Amino acid sequence: MQTMIGVIGGSGVYQIDGLEGADWVTVDSPFGAPSDAILTGRLGGVPMAFLPRHGRGHVHTPTSVPYRANIDALKRLGVTDVIAVSACGSFREEMAPGDFVIVDQFIDRTFAREKSFFGPGLVAHVSVAHPTCPRLGAACAAAARAEGITVHEGGTYLAMEGPQFSSLAESRLYREVWGCDVIGMTNMPEAKLAREAELCYASVAMITDYDSWHPEHGSVDITQIVATLTGNADKARALVARLPGLLGPERAPCPHGCDRALDHAILTAPGARDPGMVERLSAVAGRVL
Repeated sequence: MQTMIGVIGGSGVYQIDGLEGADWVTVDSPFGAPSDAILTGRLGGVPMAFLPRHGRGHVHTPTSVPYRANIDALKRLGVTDVIAVSACGSFREEMAPGDFVIVDQFIDRTFAREKSFFGPGLVAHVSVAHPTCPRLGAACAAAARAEGITVHEGGTYLAMEGPQFSSLAESRLYREVWGCDVIGMTNMPEAKLAREAELCYASVAMITDYDSWHPEHGSVDITQIVATLTGNADKARALVARLPGLLGPERAPCPHGCDRALDHAILTAPGARDPGMVERLSAVAGRVL
């Protein structure tokens, strides 16, 4: 099987440098239009696909991002591995602005988003006990280190609905009581949907601020975030450029089973499945349907 790396670019990351044969392509999805056209090409001999999560020009709020269409479109293109890059606040002194965190756990506090491809007529339950792919996360960490980026391996991401930033009380709750490490608005339900689509998923959190808990930094200031974003975006593009060499063109089955997540997940009997749902899920779940 051939590797195809999909990059979902968060705030400040709207392109990949150095793609050979770069072309913006439109992908139709039964879940609606993706955030934007998808930039395709090859990097180091490996096929790549880049999707700006908020759209070029940053037109989507965290809530309005069409998460299902985005993941479905990447799957339809043949993507095997998804790297999600996103700006985040930090709850840890040692996870400083400019650092990257390879997220391995989530607490999902979003409430206004469609969180599954499945539903009435075709019911499935996948495990997200370990919502990111350790193999892919390790590759991202290695790429970061090779670029001299300060990277922390492992961290819990609190996904909030937004678009407002946290209150001080919320920030203290997430940090002191719940033990979270970073906070953002976009990795959920993205990670859950990637698992349903049997895609390996890694989350690279780019720290921009200390949220509002830090007594010496005060509340989140968007002007400070934007300034840090600029430097983080350059680092993120350098990290991505390293991934083809680390992952290689040939892809073995995921040792953690991400690409077989639906093996025992679908509960609806074949004769009772909604034909419309089956057709709609042709890319996401075609392997098992």
